[in-house]
Amino acid sequence: MGPPYLSGGFVNDLLRLLIKLQDTDSHILEKRLFIDKVPLRIFEVDEPLKQAKSELEKIKQKNEALAKKKKEQEAKVDDVNEKTKKMKSRVTEIKTNKEYQAHLKEIEALEKEISNTEEKILIIMEDLDDSLKQQKEMEKKVAIEEEKINSFKRGLDQEVEKYENELALLMTERTNMLGLIEPDIYNTYMTLLDNGHGVAVTRAKNEICLGCNINMPPQLFVELKKNEEIIQCPQCRRILYYPEDTESGI
Repeated sequence: MGPPYLSGGFVNDLLRLLIKLQDTDSHILEKRLFIDKVPLRIFEVDEPLKQAKSELEKIKQKNEALAKKKKEQEAKVDDVNEKTKKMKSRVTEIKTNKEYQAHLKEIEALEKEISNTEEKILIIMEDLDDSLKQQKEMEKKVAIEEEKINSFKRGLDQEVEKYENELALLMTERTNMLGLIEPDIYNTYMTLLDNGHGVAVTRAKNEICLGCNINMPPQLFVELKKNEEIIQCPQCRRILYYPEDTESGI
């Protein structure tokens, strides 16, 4: 169903048809704009998920580095332990007290190194434990954000499907109208539609074109109110019409 002002009162059938075409094109443009903006809307909603995934990746990299560092320190402990065992096994080979004292000092140094390294391992394990907890929390956040975006996309897909169906009907309606409009008139309409940012036909009220908000000559407005011919705005060139409901203040 078209807008109320198409119901009657226009002597010029062509003008009435152009108004209906404009109304149809406005709806087509609106639906196309919605569909065209879908990728941008998804990108905007997807941003928190990208940030959460980025933070999660940083935490994982930190945990990998800590695990690697822990493994290196553990290998160091194993290596020093092996050296200590070998040093202790050589005690029987020592001949003098002086050599024995020196040997003990070397063993003490190795055991101290083991103790220090084990302390480092404990600190690393504490850091890793805390970081693994952070990873779990961030994984939960990522899962929540993924569900949000998936839910948003599902809703958006339904809206797009609805708009595409409506668009198909509008395009059929538009095609049917084109057979009733002379080619030269239609070409003028399309030029105005392109130049007028999607508006080729617009209302006039109180001697003002509502397309460009510029005053028109009073006599032109008098003629326009008759709706007996195609009249274009002197300023923006859009096709003008004067709807009956203007008198009621609508």
